[in-house]
Amino acid sequence: MATTSITRLYGLGLTPGKLRGLQRISNANGTLTMVATDQNSSMISMMKKATKEATGADREPTYAEIADAKVMLSRALAPHCSGLLVDGFYGYASTVSAFAVPPSTGLLIRVEKSGADKNAAGAPCGEVEPGWSVGKIKRCGADAVKLLAQFEPDELDSAERNFAFTQQIYDECIKHDILFLLEPLHFAYKINGVEEAKDKVAARKAKTVIDTAKYLSRYCDIYKAEFPGTFGVESDAQLVDNLKRLNDACVKPWVLLSAGVDYDKYKKQVDMAMKAGASGILGGRAFWKEFFTYASPADRQKFAETECVKRVQETDAIVKSGTPWFAKYGLTMEDLHGIRTTDGWHARYGGGTATKGAGGPSDPNAVY
Repeated sequence: MATTSITRLYGLGLTPGKLRGLQRISNANGTLTMVATDQNSSMISMMKKATKEATGADREPTYAEIADAKVMLSRALAPHCSGLLVDGFYGYASTVSAFAVPPSTGLLIRVEKSGADKNAAGAPCGEVEPGWSVGKIKRCGADAVKLLAQFEPDELDSAERNFAFTQQIYDECIKHDILFLLEPLHFAYKINGVEEAKDKVAARKAKTVIDTAKYLSRYCDIYKAEFPGTFGVESDAQLVDNLKRLNDACVKPWVLLSAGVDYDKYKKQVDMAMKAGASGILGGRAFWKEFFTYASPADRQKFAETECVKRVQETDAIVKSGTPWFAKYGLTMEDLHGIRTTDGWHARYGGGTATKGAGGPSDPNAVY
């Protein structure tokens, strides 16, 4: 086996913390089957609707009810995925403390605030969850940071703001040596303050998704992309071509989000994406959105442990045919097995120097 300097990984931005994060959230073959449970706004509105239909009570779910639902979903699905995305506000501490995630499943935590402020044109501008930070995510033991950045290249003001926000989080993740997953989303129906018809939005979606990857995919470690097009708007042949262009535009390994589509449609999207070069998925509502149509915890648990698990297992089988994350970097598993450091790497790591005491040379005979 050939030996290769760890400098090759450093040159790709794969420092020890980031590499360990990738190992933790990946399948054994380097693909990624990840499930998201961080969609707070969607969960709250769905639970509120189910409660009203069942009891007639028009009330917001309590903090405890949302936290319990997240723990229930995590306990059911975490054993069947390589990584689980949770939020810090409701999800992480309760999920970990309740032993709802097995040691073999990696954990990602979102850093952004739900419902961020909008600019004068009505476009969203991202911000960090109040009281939260990249440093706290690293400190509490997560394997990766996730950021949702709503991005539309043609909405110039918000594009500039969200580009800078993305770079800020990217730099903080480098500082704390933690893996960074970026999720850009295009705007729905409004550009520069002007409402657009749904058919016009659908017509430009593929271009928006591909162009956004050209802007942003270098400022992360894993890029979470929307499906570049719409069934029924473009032909399958055109969608395949769109996916290939998205794959070419992505500088880093990419995974496919679900965007709340029905599971059967998402399953087809995943199959097409894996064939085009994707390394996996990070899906949420496609797996579990009906979970919140049940008013009772017992019915929700039954659905999570049966239908939701079945969906994740089926998708995982497709994902494992995808492109390993390291292949996107031009690496093989054999290359990785041969990576080695040299003496004093621990002192140089993080901007230090390989010296002892008051600037003297390191002692090659010392036992550390």
